[in-house]
Amino acid sequence: MQIPLQPLLVLPRCVKRRVLVMTDAALMVASLHVAAALHRESLAPFAELGLWRTSIVVALASLVLFHWLGLYRMVIRYMSHTTVPIVGAAVLLSALVAELVGQWMGTGLVMPIVVTYALLLLLGIGSVRFLLRELYLHSQRRKRRPVVIYGAGAAGSELVSALRHGREYEPVAFVDDWRGLNGALVEGLRVHQPVALAALIEEYKAAMVLLAIPSAPRCRRREILQRLSALSVPVKTIPGSADVIAGRASISEVRDVALEDLLGREPVPPFPDLMDADIRGKTVMVTGAGGSIGSELCRQILAQRPVRLLLLDKCEFALYAIEQELSRHPAVAAGVELKPLLVSVQSGDALATLFDTFEVNTVYHAAAYKHVPMVEYNLVEGVRNNVFGTLALAQAAIQGGVSTFVMVSTDKAVRPTNAMGASKRLAELICQAFAHAGSQTRFCMVRFGNVLGSSGSVVPRFRQQIERGGPVEVTHPDITRYFMTIPEAAQLVIQAGAMGSGGEVFVLDMGEPVRIHDLAVNMIRLSGLSVRDERHPEGDIEIVYTGLRPGEKLFEELLIGDAAARTCHDRIMTSSERYWEWSLLEAFLRRLERALAASDHATVRQLLLAAPLDYRPSDGLADLIWEARQARQSSVRLDTVLSPMVKGG
Repeated sequence: MQIPLQPLLVLPRCVKRRVLVMTDAALMVASLHVAAALHRESLAPFAELGLWRTSIVVALASLVLFHWLGLYRMVIRYMSHTTVPIVGAAVLLSALVAELVGQWMGTGLVMPIVVTYALLLLLGIGSVRFLLRELYLHSQRRKRRPVVIYGAGAAGSELVSALRHGREYEPVAFVDDWRGLNGALVEGLRVHQPVALAALIEEYKAAMVLLAIPSAPRCRRREILQRLSALSVPVKTIPGSADVIAGRASISEVRDVALEDLLGREPVPPFPDLMDADIRGKTVMVTGAGGSIGSELCRQILAQRPVRLLLLDKCEFALYAIEQELSRHPAVAAGVELKPLLVSVQSGDALATLFDTFEVNTVYHAAAYKHVPMVEYNLVEGVRNNVFGTLALAQAAIQGGVSTFVMVSTDKAVRPTNAMGASKRLAELICQAFAHAGSQTRFCMVRFGNVLGSSGSVVPRFRQQIERGGPVEVTHPDITRYFMTIPEAAQLVIQAGAMGSGGEVFVLDMGEPVRIHDLAVNMIRLSGLSVRDERHPEGDIEIVYTGLRPGEKLFEELLIGDAAARTCHDRIMTSSERYWEWSLLEAFLRRLERALAASDHATVRQLLLAAPLDYRPSDGLADLIWEARQARQSSVRLDTVLSPMVKGG
């Protein structure tokens, strides 16, 4: 039989408080009479008028004290063991009142009666409150989904308490790797070994597994997630302790499993000296400030307290969004100037004015068109922005006396099979040429692979496709990619930029490449779904292969040469690569610029193929290779411009 609690739950709080006050008063009167009856071993005290008068006075006086102690300000549904001292203090004061009133009214309340009264009252008041709390929680459990919590430590214990007060999830069991906890009770729930997880999910019809191990290293989390992915049950996690302490999240806030947990890549703490070197006390400019890498660079830079941070972007909305976010940063409140500048990196005159006006010390060049198919379909604009935007910015930086110029590059610049990678490699050659031409500005390039959560990233696209019910689209069953988190990439870019003496290409250690098919499978399974294929036709989500996009590689590379030297940072390497003398590169760029101005796509591609970029268009662009070969046989030969003056780095 279910107790109809709903009418009581919807009562106004003031009415509930009055009911509780009357209940406490009745308990005090009843406790005093029962204590006297037990002491005298008779029911006679229930008929004594003097004892009734005494109990009423004691109850009224005690209610005043209870109110003063805040006993009626407590919300019963949130009561815990911390309530016990307050209830105990209230009962002791009530017992003292009973002793004094008994002496004053001559009722004959001896000490044994007062002690028994205190014990009965403590039991009554505490029991009523915890009974009401349990009845409320029980009424809520019927509406909530059962979940198993992985991790019976402090975070798991806090999570259980928080979930029980919520309306979504009902914790039913703990799972923990430590054998010492096997069979123990934590927050009233039994702790089981991981091998029992499948049986627990079946027994309780668990809707989800919640990871409550925020302090575990990522390699350990990866092992756990790989085991859980075989169960095809939804897996979510709770925020890390740093986010909870900083107030960015609550312990009960469940989130999707972060891809960095699937990768198992442990972040390396940044070197403070390298983070500070080109930033603290200086004027810093970030191009592409509204983009994924550019915006994170701005966040990391502000933490190092520059004098001024210039946000450069040609997209108004992206610039507005990052300026609004950063304006609330503590560094800005402490006096760091923030300047949003709606300027394209191709605007050489505007850039020269900015460098002259603000006396920029350091430039982080992250502005680029980076989506491979988009640049492939918009060749002229892609090359113009990535190549001549870098050229205009570099020349303005040299003219403006900038000390350090750090270019953010990509692994797609290594033996590129697409126009975007070729344009980024050409941008690297521009920086290398200026570095070896005796410029006072120190140029260096930082090359790395994909970052998690960037615009156009595969991860949010997979999540959207899974939420829609599939299919999940993968270009090729064997395609692999390197991945890194955006904050780690930004920190490493800043640190690498502080290391170089000029002209170096720094390559970030991206760890092991990830097979995109495996990534899709894990994301499907950790969403509580199964993969539908020939062996499992009853599965939920199908993975379909769409074929490589124009210019796309099966795998990415980070090094052009075979050797990479270690630096003082474990995640940063430096590579010596061939470069082009500025005199030769300048002649090539003039010809490329004329082709872009005429929107002559064929000549642009011919020039990219003939330049020392190792540009090798993919099979889907075989016609372009044919065009290039035809051009090489024409009367206007490119080797008049591209002579063998390419030198080793």
